[in-house]
Amino acid sequence: MNTKEQILDLYYNQHLKQNEIAKIVGKSCPYISKVVKADNRNKQEKETRKKTNAENRKVYLQEYFKTYDRPKKDDNSYEQMIAQQKQDAIELSYTTNNMSDYAFAKWNSSAYHTNSKGILVIDKKLKVGSDVPKSINMNIKVPTQKYKNRYVYSY
Repeated sequence: MNTKEQILDLYYNQHLKQNEIAKIVGKSCPYISKVVKADNRNKQEKETRKKTNAENRKVYLQEYFKTYDRPKKDDNSYEQMIAQQKQDAIELSYTTNNMSDYAFAKWNSSAYHTNSKGILVIDKKLKVGSDVPKSINMNIKVPTQKYKNRYVYSY
């Protein structure tokens, strides 16, 4: 049996890969490829190997995902978000009544604008409840210690 016949036998009958055949025969991979491509069975063999590989891959992936155990991460971002949400709920809750008009205006800065007299006025297009201050006099000294918790209800 000459080298070409041996290559074709190993490729088509024993279904070895070209690099494996090159090691057995002692020839280069491009030479093996050239011999295999010259044979008229090459197209059918390629399709058969492609189908076999696809089926093997499908079986492998099914088994892999059955037994795959995703590693657990020490991710506490969800707990941090819940804690932040609870803190925000406490700060904005109606039961605490600790938010001054100034703090409310600062929290909702996009709803207020300053008029020519230096008074914060809520946008007239907004529909708000009765407990929301419509205007806040900014001429008093709110940030100082003396007026720190002063509530200004000026409607």
